[in-house]
Amino acid sequence: MFRRVRRRPWSLRTRLVVSAVALIAVVAAVIGTVTTIAFRSYLYDRADEQVRTVSDRAAGPPVATGLGPDDPGRGQDPLGFVEGPVPTGTLGAVLVDGRLTSAGYSAEAETENGGLYGRNVRTELDAAQRAALAAVPRDGEPHTVDLPGRLGSYRVEYAEGSRGTFLTGIPLTEVEDALSTLVVVELSVTGAGLVAASLAGTVLVGVALRPLRRVAAIAGQVAKLPLHSGEVALHQRVPEAEADPRTEVGQVGAAINRMLDHVHSALDARQQSETRVRRFVADASHELRTPLASIRGYAELTRRGGEECGPDTRHALGRIESEAVRMTGLVEDLLLLARLDAGRPLSYGSTDLVPLVVDAVSDARAAGPEHHWRLELPSERALVRADGARLQQVLVNLLANARTHTPPGTKVTARVRAEPGAALVDVEDDGPGILPELLPSVFERFARGDASRSRHAGSTGLGLAIVRAVVLAHGGEVTVTSAPGRTVFTVRLPAGTDSQAGHRRITQP
Repeated sequence: MFRRVRRRPWSLRTRLVVSAVALIAVVAAVIGTVTTIAFRSYLYDRADEQVRTVSDRAAGPPVATGLGPDDPGRGQDPLGFVEGPVPTGTLGAVLVDGRLTSAGYSAEAETENGGLYGRNVRTELDAAQRAALAAVPRDGEPHTVDLPGRLGSYRVEYAEGSRGTFLTGIPLTEVEDALSTLVVVELSVTGAGLVAASLAGTVLVGVALRPLRRVAAIAGQVAKLPLHSGEVALHQRVPEAEADPRTEVGQVGAAINRMLDHVHSALDARQQSETRVRRFVADASHELRTPLASIRGYAELTRRGGEECGPDTRHALGRIESEAVRMTGLVEDLLLLARLDAGRPLSYGSTDLVPLVVDAVSDARAAGPEHHWRLELPSERALVRADGARLQQVLVNLLANARTHTPPGTKVTARVRAEPGAALVDVEDDGPGILPELLPSVFERFARGDASRSRHAGSTGLGLAIVRAVVLAHGGEVTVTSAPGRTVFTVRLPAGTDSQAGHRRITQP
């Protein structure tokens, strides 16, 4: 099976120019055809008049008129007229009882040294030429016949008079040459006109489409704006000169301006709504920190107090304290996300990823001794310009995600590597993996996975959302690939100085 190759579509400019040139070509072809037909008819009419004149001279007056006793044609050579003052190449043939008895044509006489006498001499036709001439219809109308040899096309006519019956003709060489010259001139003029029309049309159409290109440029600038999030300054508009509704391009420009106004209004309303929500989340999170701290404090104070409490009471106080701790973590995460969404500046500095990863893995090993933890570190430093505390939080969240959502005995590898212009951190585990339909939403807030990766150890569902928010705030990106037996979270950050490094593997049980 051959795959059909799709042809690249033509631009509007090309289609307009090609259409105009094609129209001009059709008009020129029609004019040329009509002109050629009319000119051919004119030339053939002149040739017919010449043939009729030669016929009248050869055949003489009609039979009813008869010949006078001193008629110069009586008793002379019947084909003598071809040697008279007739065009060179004039043809004559004598018919007796319907049979062609003699035939010849006039030719210029030449001297021995190549000069001309200035008069015609008769040259006899050969058998093939006589046969072609004898086949001409004898209806008294002019006909065209092609004679073999060098003679070519002739216009011949049957004539009968007092001197006998004749076939006379004149060559069509001049007619054919004139028609050929006319066709060549028409083709040359038409070709030159089409080339000139193509060049002029390209320039004129380009000038006419210039406003449309400006409109397209404005649309392209808007298409490059990050409209999906954050505050968008949508100030691009089509200039008034290209937004005049009295023209076709102006109607497009005016429609785009109205559309941009609506989009700007919608984005502004969305931004205001998001700002109010973020402010509410930040204020609520900030206000909840104090009562949650009080709940934890009073619960711990009561549990550790000297008063005797029953086992149910102690269990309830422990649960109050643990849930208060979990709510405190949730509030802190929400407060951090709200601050990152609001664009709070980070404390940037030159940060080496290697000690951050080592510390994060050490903490994860202490929190999850049932997992197998490994390190793969470069032989040199991996420097990035970042907020060290926030990157530490990113690493802690990724390792906690691997520890929380994989069964005991899972091998978790933290890897630092370098690429041109970037430093990367991979957190890889050989757990059950993430379902494909959950991968697109794994970094969303409060995202829930399947049972094998469910929240069962106090997870707030905001860890990976914080990871993405912090990484994006540093100008980097975080991605995930997952399959049963291999899940890899990759953090890519712009590299600082001395971030290119080889690798040495450190494996810790």
